Amino acid sequence: MHLKRRRLPLPWLIAPLLCLAIAMQMLIPARSEEVSRQAVDLFKIGPIPITNSMVTAWLVSIALIVAIRIAIGRRPSPVPTRAQAALEIIAENLRSLFEPIVGSRAIGNVFPFLLILFTFLLAENLCGLIPGVGSIAVGNGHGHFVPILRPPNGDLNGTLALAIISFSAWIFFVLRHAGPKEFFHDTFGNKGDRREVPLPIYAFLGAVFLAVGAIDVISILFRIVSLSFRLYGNVFGGENLIGRMSGLCGAILPVPFYFLELLIGVIQAFVFTLLTAVYIGLLTAGGSEERHG
Repeated sequence: MHLKRRRLPLPWLIAPLLCLAIAMQMLIPARSEEVSRQAVDLFKIGPIPITNSMVTAWLVSIALIVAIRIAIGRRPSPVPTRAQAALEIIAENLRSLFEPIVGSRAIGNVFPFLLILFTFLLAENLCGLIPGVGSIAVGNGHGHFVPILRPPNGDLNGTLALAIISFSAWIFFVLRHAGPKEFFHDTFGNKGDRREVPLPIYAFLGAVFLAVGAIDVISILFRIVSLSFRLYGNVFGGENLIGRMSGLCGAILPVPFYFLELLIGVIQAFVFTLLTAVYIGLLTAGGSEERHG
């Protein structure tokens, strides 16, 4: 039995939630005009400080687990409910998008990670639009008030952690599906054909590709910086924008910027996940299969 696919009426799902958020924003104190660049320590567990961005990330994780449990129950049903069908449609569309990038050989193992990464990033990006996040504050005992909740991706430590997770997953999947030999050959190996190129030129090409490989290693390590700063800059900038607009005119003026930040949140979650898939697919997709074939 095949279920007929239907497009999700996203505007009809998002508009009521956004209207509810705006209505709640009128009742909850506005955010400060400027968002702090650093997360604030709320308490400590032993020597480990727990910041407001960490607490928000934990709450987002719990909310996602509960929402998915409610949508599909303990296990997926052969006859899916509307919520389960909607999740399956989203997952199928994302898989069809990432499969040509990652390659059919690796998609079965890589896609669950990409799906979780995208879902978590999207929830973290959009949680800053929830009234109270960044505005409900408590005293710190020194005459200042600090927000209890802060968007996790508005903290550079949070985005850096996500970039390191993405980089670690890249290493794992590349070594699993391409292998160390393929990685080192693709990075440092001589791409010339020894049967067609004279030996002196072939040796010279080997030195050139070795130098290019060293530069490539630097660019690979720089991915951590680019992924983390791109995500942090967009989310932090959006938080500052909404905060300043809220300081100017309460809940009315920021309304258009809520739509803008909603769009940016979706785009940045998708871009981060897409770049992770591209990095993995550079060694696990078609080019690698052709070399092995």
